[in-house]
Amino acid sequence: MKSLTEQDIRGSFVNCSKGEAKRLFVPRDLGELAWDDLDFLGWRDPGAPDRSYLVTERADQGRPVGVALRFQPARRGFLHRSMCSLCLTTHPRGGVSLMTARRAGAAGREGNSVGAYMCTDLACSLYLRDRKVPDSGMRIEESLTLEEQIARTPGNLYGFLDKV
Repeated sequence: MKSLTEQDIRGSFVNCSKGEAKRLFVPRDLGELAWDDLDFLGWRDPGAPDRSYLVTERADQGRPVGVALRFQPARRGFLHRSMCSLCLTTHPRGGVSLMTARRAGAAGREGNSVGAYMCTDLACSLYLRDRKVPDSGMRIEESLTLEEQIARTPGNLYGFLDKV
């Protein structure tokens, strides 16, 4: 992923108003991120524990696309495991959350939303590349190569974004 500026990020959101995008929290360490290891930029809002944001490059749109997400804290049992629908990493309790995004345009203004199960910390790219280890200590072994797994993740993300 190419590096993005705060202005790029704020202008990318498709499911919130310009005023909302102007007020949302953007990470301060953008210049220090390992952009080459990211398929998308995802972060949680430290001031609003139920909010997350995700921005990715869409070659077919020629610009970054961002979505504001909401999620509920995990309430499942301690032994329950869940799988992220983007990177297919499994996590114990709380590591995967149902992230919902208000739909863009009139549908979103009427309260319609879509959702997908994602890594709660939105670090899918880092889990795939073994830059971050899930709390379970390992990822499920797949028959796909690492390059194929990395190529699959944006495809899964774009499927979700297309619904927004």
